[in-house]
Amino acid sequence: MLYADQRWIGEHGIGRFARHVLAGLDFHPVQLQSSPSAPLDSWLLARALRPLTRLDLFFSPGYNTPLFCRAPFVFTIHDLTHIQCPEASTPETRLYYATVMKSACHRAVRILTVSEFTKKQIIDWSGVAPGKVVNVGNGVDPVYEPSGDSYGFPFPYLLSVSNRKPHKNELRIVDAFGKANLDSQTRLVFTGEPTPALSRWIERSQLCSRVDFVGIVPEARMPSLYRGATALIFPSLYEGFGLPLLEAMACGTPVLTSNITAMPETAGDAALLVDPRSLEQMADAIKQIVADSSLRQRMRERGIARAAQFSWPTACSRVNRLLTDSVV
Repeated sequence: MLYADQRWIGEHGIGRFARHVLAGLDFHPVQLQSSPSAPLDSWLLARALRPLTRLDLFFSPGYNTPLFCRAPFVFTIHDLTHIQCPEASTPETRLYYATVMKSACHRAVRILTVSEFTKKQIIDWSGVAPGKVVNVGNGVDPVYEPSGDSYGFPFPYLLSVSNRKPHKNELRIVDAFGKANLDSQTRLVFTGEPTPALSRWIERSQLCSRVDFVGIVPEARMPSLYRGATALIFPSLYEGFGLPLLEAMACGTPVLTSNITAMPETAGDAALLVDPRSLEQMADAIKQIVADSSLRQRMRERGIARAAQFSWPTACSRVNRLLTDSVV
């Protein structure tokens, strides 16, 4: 019998993966209402799974695992941000990875992930056999498409889909936008709300009138936000995949992203790649993408083709097959 942790479903990267993958599985949900990322979840999950036997299988679409479990289990590591970007985590989180999660890597039947970059990082960090870690990829929801309405802003804008975490490189995004010296009508739009530190940085840069925050955007409206943008600006310092790249591409929006971690693997030849620590490269690429309509059209065509290579049915089929093969 297959048991799976449905608590990960939500409007975020892991949440989208969980929603699509679990929709294709016949499973029993975990009888817990708490957050799967809570500090004591490994203990709570172990208690909830006590009735399972060796003939059952537990699957988590996220990084949580039971502290102990008689049944075999498979879980998913989407990235190692909390290890590679310690400023984006806490000492408690890093302790969890070093103890509970590393132990779980060795006890699990399989570890799923979403890119070859992250697969290699997991193998190097955990020391498990390479064959134990499987890249099942990600997909793009069909609602992300070129046709349809735009968000409705009365001005041209560059979009940054971000979350105020340091590795999202937002201070440099602001600086590069200012350095690009674009037409005064063009604005920079961030998802989410500003932190006091980011607001001070924008004020220091004298860009208050040209940087906007749209707050939490429901997933149903995200395609229109992408479609209305001149380009997606996503020069992150670390990503295990970078789902916004594909979502923007599927909407026909040109993408500027980083030349490090998983982003070149995800973007292929359909994006402008820059060193995310170089303001000059970022500013030059922003100027180029805004000024050159022929370039934007080429990127639009390549992006749509690139995004079409990633589908949720394909990812779901891979997961389903691996779970079937993992039953003892």
